[in-house]
Amino acid sequence: MNPDTVSMNVKTSQIIPQHGITHAMSGFEEGRNGILSSDGVGEEKPFDFLRSFCEGAIAGAAAGVAAEVALYPIDTIKTRLQAVHGGGKIILKGLYSGLAENVAGVFLASALYVGVYEPTRQKLLKDFPEKISAFAHLTASALGGALGGAASSIIRVPTE
Repeated sequence: MNPDTVSMNVKTSQIIPQHGITHAMSGFEEGRNGILSSDGVGEEKPFDFLRSFCEGAIAGAAAGVAAEVALYPIDTIKTRLQAVHGGGKIILKGLYSGLAENVAGVFLASALYVGVYEPTRQKLLKDFPEKISAFAHLTASALGGALGGAASSIIRVPTE
């Protein structure tokens, strides 16, 4: 490779000169987060509540199920330890019995909680001015959490 070569395409054995990379990168500009993006300057996408809700619901459901599956046997052991008085024997058989019912409730409740929390928080942060950033994050997170908790209690309260 000569000194002007920046990169080489291994699959096609093509040498990519410095000016080729500069030309290819000219369509990109640095976004707000310092990440290269091809979005135009000044373009602001409208807030998509449904998309944000669905993304949050999927993430919440997955996290809730993962946590329930991981912690359910520990909770079962804790309950059995509390039930044994004076050095009785703890039965380790059936640590996952009853898990399916709990997973069904946690799946829906966690999906609803995060599904409401995330878009609420994002919308509030978008509407607050940037000069009150710390207050905006605190307020948006608190209101998002309150609304998410209220929404998920529709599922959680009857299942507990």
